[in-house]
Amino acid sequence: MGGFASDMTGTKAVFLESHCRKRGQAFIRFDYFGHGASSGRFSEGTIGRWREDALTVIDRLTEGPQILVGSSMGGWIMLLAALSRPARIAGLVGIAAAPDFTEELMWNRMTASIREQVMRTGEWHEPSRYGPDLPITRKLIEDGRHHLLLGRPIPVECPVRLLQGMEDPDVPWRWAVRIAERLTSADVAVTLIKDGDHRLSRPQDLARLATVIDEMSARASPPPAAP
Repeated sequence: MGGFASDMTGTKAVFLESHCRKRGQAFIRFDYFGHGASSGRFSEGTIGRWREDALTVIDRLTEGPQILVGSSMGGWIMLLAALSRPARIAGLVGIAAAPDFTEELMWNRMTASIREQVMRTGEWHEPSRYGPDLPITRKLIEDGRHHLLLGRPIPVECPVRLLQGMEDPDVPWRWAVRIAERLTSADVAVTLIKDGDHRLSRPQDLARLATVIDEMSARASPPPAAP
C-alpha cells in the first residue's frame, strides 16, 4: 500500500514483488483511485476512498491470511484495513507509517492564510520534494478527520513491525513510537534507522524490509501436514 501520490511502480513495491516471486509467495501491488495507472483525479481522492480501494483488493483479489505492507500514507491505510478485516490479517509492516498525517502533519502545520485558502477555495498546492506540487484539498482534510487513529488505542492484535528512518523529513521518527504505544497488540517492534530517510529505498533498507517480510511470512504460514 503506497504513499500519498506514490504508485505501484515505486522502488519498494517492485522490489517486494520480485522478492516474493523468488520465494514462490503471492504478492499484489496496486494503485489507489487517482494514482498511477488507476482512473480518477488525484485531487478527488480521500483517505476513506483509498481505504475502500485497499479493502476491495483484499476482498476480491486475495485468499487466506494477508501481510499488509504500508509505506507512509499506506501505513495509515494498512491500519484502517486491518481494523476492518481483522480475521484476514496475519501481520502488518509499516515503512514510515503516517496515520493521521492530514491533520497533524498537514493541517496543524499550515499557516492561517493557507488554512483560509483551503477552506475558501477547496484546494492548496503544497510544494513536494519528490515531484510536482500536490493538491491538498478541503475534502482530504475533512475526510481524514473521520479516520484518525492516534488519539486512542488501536485495537489491532496481529504482529506489527514498524521501520522508520530518523532522518525522515516528512514523518518524525517518534511517529513510529506513538503508533507502537497505541497498538493493543503485544507483538509490536519498532526499528529505527539512524541515517534512514523517508523512502527507505536504499539497498540496505530493502534488504532489511525483505528480512522482516520473510520472518513474518514464516510465522504466518501453516505448519506442514503430518505424513
